[in-house]
Amino acid sequence: MTTALTTARARAVTRSRLFWPAVVLAVLLLGNLAFTPDFFAVHVQGGHLYGSTVDILHFGAPLILVSLGMTLVIATGGIDLSVGSTVAIAGALACQHISEAADPAGLGTVFGAMGIALGTAVLLGVANGVLVAKVGVQPIIATLILMVAGRGLAQLITDGQIITVTSEPYKLIGGGYWLTMPFAILLSALVVLATVLLTRLTALGLLLESVGGNPVASRLVGIRAMRLVALVYVFSALCAALAGLMVSSNVSAADGNNAGLWIELDAILAVVLGGTSLNGGRFSIGGTVLGALIIQTLSTTVYTIGIPPETTLVFKAFVVIAVCLIQSPVFRAKLAARGARARRTAAVRPHAVAPINREVGE
Repeated sequence: MTTALTTARARAVTRSRLFWPAVVLAVLLLGNLAFTPDFFAVHVQGGHLYGSTVDILHFGAPLILVSLGMTLVIATGGIDLSVGSTVAIAGALACQHISEAADPAGLGTVFGAMGIALGTAVLLGVANGVLVAKVGVQPIIATLILMVAGRGLAQLITDGQIITVTSEPYKLIGGGYWLTMPFAILLSALVVLATVLLTRLTALGLLLESVGGNPVASRLVGIRAMRLVALVYVFSALCAALAGLMVSSNVSAADGNNAGLWIELDAILAVVLGGTSLNGGRFSIGGTVLGALIIQTLSTTVYTIGIPPETTLVFKAFVVIAVCLIQSPVFRAKLAARGARARRTAAVRPHAVAPINREVGE
């Protein structure tokens, strides 16, 4: 009885959508010990925490935020390719405002820069939401428009140059520390926690899943699908803008050309690795966070091993494909079926029989 209960619990754990992402993340982290024996070492210096694991969380914070917004968009059956451009626009607007201010280090200047960046992100999200929900443009096309035009807008804001700023309050967002921890980690954790509470303790998460899982049925029962779809695109843009503030403040500069470049692809990968289907419906915020950490850990591992930069993306692609296959229930079921057939074939295979020499009588 105890064995059966233990087996049932183990089976329930392995069927959880968080199990395989957690296993892959643990394997990647442990694999770094072969190249960096003190990989898990964390020490305090000057009142700040330092270490490889802290760096993974620190540098992965922007990707976590972008992936968080992407999760809710994908849950409704959509996609947002414009988050990378929103990252660049937010950082460019904030740094431009600070660089032109009389007091770059003033709190009013920094809050004004953040307000401009986040306000613009709301407008960009509304534009995407209206095109998708109201006009009926396919999400991949609607957000592709802003992906292309937004990158050009970011370069127009910066005049094709890198805008550098000197502002300690602004530096805190992405490169500062608070309570010994990098502030970016605390900020991203706060946003993730607020999103979890909002989507799991209220009916919002269920409504999003119903819109993505069966839009026709959700409309027939009275759910205002268009409003929900527009809201998730606004939320995605806000998350991307926060990530843009982190990225630009961490380096005290805004680069309209390279900031947030291809982060939308990493965000989509993080959502998929976390177990959320691109077809919409059920989503997992915890899985998305694990997926983002997998990608950031993979990047850290690649640089630690010393793989040449020109082959880094190829290496990441193979690892991501392997991870997706490992956590795919269909792929695992096919492997199990093939293994079972091989065992049955081996069991019924006739043993080799030695030839019998017969003498033919006269």
